[in-house]
Amino acid sequence: MPISKYPDLAPITRHARAMYSSRLLIAAVHHLRAFEALSAGPLAPSDLQAQLGLKERPAMVLFPALCAMDMWAYNAAGKLQLTALGQHLTQGARHTLTEYLGLEKNDSGVVEMAERLQNDGPCQSQAGGTAYVKEGAGPSPMDDPTTARALTLALAGRAECLAPIVATKLPKHNGHLLDIAGGTGYFSYEWLLVNTQATATVFDRPAVLEVAAELLDEFCQSGRAGAAGVRERIRFQPGDMLTDALPQTDIVLAASLFHDWPTDTCQRLAHRFAAALRPEGELWIHDAFLNDELDGPLAVTDYSAQLFWVTKGRAYSRREYRGWLQEAGLTPSTESFETQMDYGLIWAKKDK
Repeated sequence: MPISKYPDLAPITRHARAMYSSRLLIAAVHHLRAFEALSAGPLAPSDLQAQLGLKERPAMVLFPALCAMDMWAYNAAGKLQLTALGQHLTQGARHTLTEYLGLEKNDSGVVEMAERLQNDGPCQSQAGGTAYVKEGAGPSPMDDPTTARALTLALAGRAECLAPIVATKLPKHNGHLLDIAGGTGYFSYEWLLVNTQATATVFDRPAVLEVAAELLDEFCQSGRAGAAGVRERIRFQPGDMLTDALPQTDIVLAASLFHDWPTDTCQRLAHRFAAALRPEGELWIHDAFLNDELDGPLAVTDYSAQLFWVTKGRAYSRREYRGWLQEAGLTPSTESFETQMDYGLIWAKKDK
């Protein structure tokens, strides 16, 4: 389908994710008492994190979200302080809405969000844990055919909208694209339509690739010019990106991947992906990015709260990504491209 026929569907995803930031706000006011912690004056983020008893990940989900809501802000000294709006969520305010928000403080979602913030994830007593991310040495939830099919198909519509746009932003190349945790495969299929001499590998769990193969059949039978020939130029490689060898390639695409993982895993993945690149190869990341100042935007902090709920990760800033890429021996570009649905692209290059 031509790119022009896809509207930006961001309003839909923004409304869906907003419930997570509502839980963050109410939990911060009534369970963490975070607004009262700032009522006496500004605090350095590290001091506030320590006072609230939060680890790095929940703090970096909560603090940017409250800044994006215009409840908190950074002052000239880099300390967090209440805004004029945020002051109305303290007990000492003349016109306080603290108790109004308290009407929802016992909502099960709010209570669980508070517990997840305090524990950097679900408590042992909370069933389900993280929804789709591998835990330790155990099997991946995505090895279960039912779970893999459900999630992959749930993400298919988003990928189908974004993939044609991403394909036009990625480098024009006659070499090879490695689409890691490629899911539906749509990003590879669309890139191969633009790069008619190139090849691609979709790397993911075996059960996910079974669904991707079905979607490839539909793609090749779509009647679009060149779509039938994509099948001959693509392969599916099952594996675990955390442990298994990755094929050498000219371009690595990591789409909606890093945000599922904590910082230390992201750093390790950056090194693994860099090692898979041939000289002068490029690593491209498609994701939703926080501002480098970690104070928004609201659509991304909403998404970060959702990611915090269902994965081991959160949203990260471009600065954080570029730091990992540089540590992995790559040269990050200062370029950044917007796509749709609050996503964008950044990239880095491997030296000769």
